[in-house]
Amino acid sequence: MPGHIQSLFDHADLYDIIADMEKKIVYFEKTGEDNTGECLKIVHDALKEGAYRHVVVASTRGETGLLFSDALRDSGLNLVVVTHSAGFKGPNKVELSDEVKARIKANGAAMYTGTILTHSIETSLAAGFSGIYPAMLIAQSLRRFGEGAKVCCEIVMMAADGGLVPEGEEVIAVAGTAYGADTVMVLKSAASKRFLDLRVLEIMAKPRV
Repeated sequence: MPGHIQSLFDHADLYDIIADMEKKIVYFEKTGEDNTGECLKIVHDALKEGAYRHVVVASTRGETGLLFSDALRDSGLNLVVVTHSAGFKGPNKVELSDEVKARIKANGAAMYTGTILTHSIETSLAAGFSGIYPAMLIAQSLRRFGEGAKVCCEIVMMAADGGLVPEGEEVIAVAGTAYGADTVMVLKSAASKRFLDLRVLEIMAKPRV
């Protein structure tokens, strides 16, 4: 080992800092709901550390929200399930049934249904007048990390906007590509008005494609 590198490891306190920074990341071979069970296990293992009090999960049809709310029931955690906005798939279309909503809430989870931050009025303007708008640029930039990574950022801000998670907290976010879960991240929460304060602290799992 070169002398200058060896000298670094001769300082025990510096080595301890390096060791404390080591984290495991799971990379999935493909996107989609087949990874949901593994994402739940990753979240469960992370919660054993006792450092997290808030979990935010994206759910469209409600299956992922129900799975996580069943698994984390009576855990004392603040679990927030964030859905698509009403009408996201078309006028007057609601993707989540009242029965599934009731079951998720019965498990003690909070739910948030509201405008998706990157699918707001700007989406309508882009469709009607062409052009590109800031929210769409942000969405496409975040998608470079994957669809689930974009959604993780969105749902944490949405939950903060709804007053369901406090700002400035470390929050585990779970999202996916289309349906199910394939991405787990830790974010420092911020409301959408303070988007520039939002921080991605850790990536626990994501698709490699």
